[in-house]
Amino acid sequence: MATNETDEPPRPRLVNPLPQPEDRADQSIRPRLLGDLIGQERVKENLAILIAATRQRGEALDHVLFYGPPGLGKTTLAHVLANEMGVNIKVTSGPAIERAGDLAAILTNLRANDVLFIDEVHRLGRVVEEVLYPAMEDFALDIIIGKGPSARSIRLKLPHFTVIGATTRLALLTAPLRARFGAVYHLDFYDVEAMQKIVRRAAGVMRVTIDPDGVDEISQRGRGTPRVALRLLRRVRDYAQVRADGAITRPVAQQALDLLNVDPLGLDEMDRRVLRTVIEKYRGGPVGLSTIAASISEEPDTIMDVVEPYLLQLGFLERTSQGRTATKLAYEHLGLVYGDEAQPRLL
Repeated sequence: MATNETDEPPRPRLVNPLPQPEDRADQSIRPRLLGDLIGQERVKENLAILIAATRQRGEALDHVLFYGPPGLGKTTLAHVLANEMGVNIKVTSGPAIERAGDLAAILTNLRANDVLFIDEVHRLGRVVEEVLYPAMEDFALDIIIGKGPSARSIRLKLPHFTVIGATTRLALLTAPLRARFGAVYHLDFYDVEAMQKIVRRAAGVMRVTIDPDGVDEISQRGRGTPRVALRLLRRVRDYAQVRADGAITRPVAQQALDLLNVDPLGLDEMDRRVLRTVIEKYRGGPVGLSTIAASISEEPDTIMDVVEPYLLQLGFLERTSQGRTATKLAYEHLGLVYGDEAQPRLL
């Protein structure tokens, strides 16, 4: 039988890796150059080679695509590349470019070697993509003048520029668009050591007193996602200021994050609702994504993009051809008895 936890109305998630208004405070913490970046060592090494070679040739960067779960630094990397090349960056997103004319207006305002960063590039419309193909490949813009039999096509030349795309759903990118990116990099969750460095650096910028144990506690609950860890740091800082002497220690961090309902692995109510739904309502699975979403009144895309990646990383969920299945680790974390035949029950 499901607990009342699955029946609670949805609340804003502190550990949501998607951008939130409060995250604007992180702008001063963002690294500006490649040497300032922490983690993603393989990606950094490849980018360093790409930047050095491009500088030597005096050309624009090749088109770059970053993909991976939200909150791992795709936007930050785009700004770092622009800073390293000493060029301007124009930021937009797939849903914001509704018409081909919108894209044409952006492209014609770019200067030589500039960077056009398109977030959620998988959400570009097909008509817009058709305009983007020749722009990326031939640095040209095809414009149709007139209508009917008298219509004619004019090709405008564009300066060489760089498109940097970011997506959480690589599979939704059309093959022709994906083929036009010369460099494709996958961003994965950060390890604990990298998370500790990020939290320690952010605490220094924010002028927060924190000891190594406090850094470790926040890092462990940061879900391997810098955006989440920085958000937790701000909330723990508030707690320490009001309930403690302003210094963040392990006990202070534990008390603050327990109060915020973020457990030692960084799971929150929604994560546990998803796991309990699979385990208690559907006997551990397999169960389809749409069924899980309907059971907890959430959108399937939200579960797939925001909740599942970290649960898969922890080994709490498995994706099978029949649906999602909860693993023994998930049962143990929730304090449930693991069994193949019997309905799970509390220990």
